[in-house]
Amino acid sequence: MSDDTQLQVVRGAPDDVELAALVAGLMAAATAAPADHQTHSSAWSDRRRQLRPEPGPPPGPDSWRWSLRG
Repeated sequence: MSDDTQLQVVRGAPDDVELAALVAGLMAAATAAPADHQTHSSAWSDRRRQLRPEPGPPPGPDSWRWSLRG
């Protein structure tokens, strides 16, 4: 191994397939982390509110009761 190695095995003797699986898992975890921060966007910047609203309750004797659950 050279001196510029950033991954070091301190115990055990993994083969090439095990090391490749470890590196692939680390890369997948590193690339998936920024996507979690994008889920906390403001409701004001949500473009879905510019679309047509969802249909209201069907007309009937209890429609006033269900109109508040939108």
